[in-house]
Amino acid sequence: MATQTTTLKNERSFAAAARINRSLTASLEKRALEAMARRAPGWVTSDGLTALGLAAQGAAGLFYAVARWHRWALLLVIVCIGLNWLGDSLDGTLARVRKQQRPRYGFYVDHVVDIFGATALMSGMACSGFVHWPVALGLLIAFLLLSAESYLATYTLSRFEMSQGLCGPTEIRILLVMGTLALLRNPWAIVFGHRLLLLDIGGAIAFVCMVGTVMGIAVRHTAQLYREEPLP
Repeated sequence: MATQTTTLKNERSFAAAARINRSLTASLEKRALEAMARRAPGWVTSDGLTALGLAAQGAAGLFYAVARWHRWALLLVIVCIGLNWLGDSLDGTLARVRKQQRPRYGFYVDHVVDIFGATALMSGMACSGFVHWPVALGLLIAFLLLSAESYLATYTLSRFEMSQGLCGPTEIRILLVMGTLALLRNPWAIVFGHRLLLLDIGGAIAFVCMVGTVMGIAVRHTAQLYREEPLP
């Protein structure tokens, strides 16, 4: 009886944060996901889709590593990125369409999966030979910084921002697919007379953008919370 009372109290006290997505593909993606969720057979579940997303992201990292010796494995990376989008994006929509939301469980599991999946993906990239490991490590650190700030903002501001500006997870996947396709043609680029790995260039740009973004957001949210909770 005491356990049931505690559970009900926790469910009442937990307030799901407002989800904000202003990315380029957000509107089209939302309609597509809702259509797929309504047509999904009964054996497709939210937990199964979450597992698919994690497995696909881990497999993408594995195939990046394999591409060090067999470049055509990059095509399997692209397939896995698509499956990761399907699992990671459709799981929550399916739960909402079927009215099977579990706010605390869903939020926790979804983002723990993101952390492990991103670590697997970046580790595979670091082993691929298409990017130097410090760049891949920098990307992972930048992702974790953005993630941590997002989770803290969700708790303190009750607002979960899924995108920054016009770029969200789907846009990042699209850019990653484009970069992976470019590797099949030529993994090198000439910049100011220097021969550099294409993913090193893209990764360095992404690192700067991500770190700059998280610093700007942190300053903005700190100022907002300071105004909302002034000293007595």
